[in-house]
Amino acid sequence: MTGKRALLTGAHFMNGDVACAEGAIAAGCRFFAGYPITPATEIAEHLSQRMPEFGGIYIQMEDEIASMAAIIGASYSGLKAMTATSGPGFSLMQENIGLAVMTETPCVVVDIMRGGPSTGQPTLPGQQDVMQAKWGSHGDYGIIALSPCSVQEMFDLTVEAFNLAETYRVPVLLMGDEIVGHMWEKVVIPSPDKMKIVNRKKPNAPPEEYAPFRPDDDLVPPMACFGEGYHFHATGLTHDEYGYPRTSSSEAQTKLVRRLCEKISLNADKIIRTEKIMLDDADVVVVAYGIVARAAMSAVRKAQAAGIKAGLLRLITLWPFPDKQVGMIAQNAKAIVVPEMNCGQLVREVERAAKATPVSFLGKLGEDPHTPNEILEAIKRSC
Repeated sequence: MTGKRALLTGAHFMNGDVACAEGAIAAGCRFFAGYPITPATEIAEHLSQRMPEFGGIYIQMEDEIASMAAIIGASYSGLKAMTATSGPGFSLMQENIGLAVMTETPCVVVDIMRGGPSTGQPTLPGQQDVMQAKWGSHGDYGIIALSPCSVQEMFDLTVEAFNLAETYRVPVLLMGDEIVGHMWEKVVIPSPDKMKIVNRKKPNAPPEEYAPFRPDDDLVPPMACFGEGYHFHATGLTHDEYGYPRTSSSEAQTKLVRRLCEKISLNADKIIRTEKIMLDDADVVVVAYGIVARAAMSAVRKAQAAGIKAGLLRLITLWPFPDKQVGMIAQNAKAIVVPEMNCGQLVREVERAAKATPVSFLGKLGEDPHTPNEILEAIKRSC
């Protein structure tokens, strides 16, 4: 294409932030708005160079509040849109993430997690934002959050995040961590014809009959965008299927909010992804995600070599939470170990899903992630 660069394909050596940026381009993202913040800045830096090569738009906003607002407007104008940030910026985005939920705006928000609270440890890893990912904005709603554990998955899951956003008309969160964002690994980028790319449903009804928030059977409404000849109202207020505010109607509130929750929860089996490793006869199961899952995999192998029946359930989808998958492994396991780089967040969800199966927590804060031996010792204590 004249004046444009081709997608990167084949094998490359890159860091996770760059892989995320390339995944966004491959998924069809053509608008990025963001504000510099460690350890996510490399995503913005890379896209500032690459986005214009594809006829896309890169813009540095004045802050993260404006960044989130900008991608909502870009998405409603017909572009696939993304922003990237870390903990403090993620906090600032929450109100507008709620607006994206209420207006059913497909977009992707990347949070490269670092230690907190407040400014915390800007250059060091953490997993302290995963509950905020689910409950950060006020009100009830469904959300999708993915957790990569490798540079390859930073590419793959960014593509998947856009596909899910377009499918369910919802903001999708990519919850990486500083180590995954900054580590360098081999990444294989397939050719465009080998990738699954999803685009939002468009309405079949003529403009005069179009109800912008009337769902199909999958609970997701087709989406007309600005400039396509459809005239409709988009608001953060409780609204009816035509987009008009119905703030005093309990019927409208119940109908709308339940659908915003159920379009995710009732499609959970289609959304949720996990990886099961050596679980067939595992007495002790480690449930982990992100960078910690890599140490957990090594620990499980060490345990197996020592004659301990151990396995790993790696959570790729954090939200909606894989209740069913955790419940199934809990039926056969004698104990579950949950290592996280926080004071205890997803472990509460594991405990709820595991019911009577004992769950032990291995929390860790600071710059040093869990070592395989630390998780191995936790496995031994659980036997």
